Amino acid sequence: MKRQVLLFFAVAGVAAFAGVITAQWLRGDPNGGAAAEGPAALLGQPHPGFTLGAADGRRVSASDFDGQVLLVNFWATWCTPCRAEMPMLDELHAELAGQGLGIVGIALDDVQRARDFAERLGIDYTVLVGAGDVMATSMAWGNVAGMLPYTVLVDRDGVVRWTRLGEVKREELVAQIRALL
Repeated sequence: MKRQVLLFFAVAGVAAFAGVITAQWLRGDPNGGAAAEGPAALLGQPHPGFTLGAADGRRVSASDFDGQVLLVNFWATWCTPCRAEMPMLDELHAELAGQGLGIVGIALDDVQRARDFAERLGIDYTVLVGAGDVMATSMAWGNVAGMLPYTVLVDRDGVVRWTRLGEVKREELVAQIRALL
């Protein structure tokens, strides 16, 4: 009986998540700025902040990165493009952390699964994990489509300067970061 109840709630949760994603996706291109809210509305504005749980159990806030260029990347272990871009993000972290780049990966996932995945890849940047709190944070950071991966770049003054829904390409990302370092 307990297994059936858990299965019911799991299916209901997936259906609700799919409904939110579909409803948000139908609003239009989240990178295009057609909507009154979303990535385009966030550009030039102070970042909305966050405080979330890290894969290692500690709490991390956006303010922990004050004074740095901050790259926030929303991802999940089940997201193929997310998995593809993470090694590149880790390379950029290794190359540019000394110049003031902070990277935070925020996983919409199970804590243990995200921790194991990040460890298997050798990810050295901060990894935060959650469910509803991560969804709310992602939307507050402009991801009205609710899709992954989603990346936001914040300057040293805490102002959002660039967003990208979908897998980021190294060349484009490096150009955006270098303009802020």
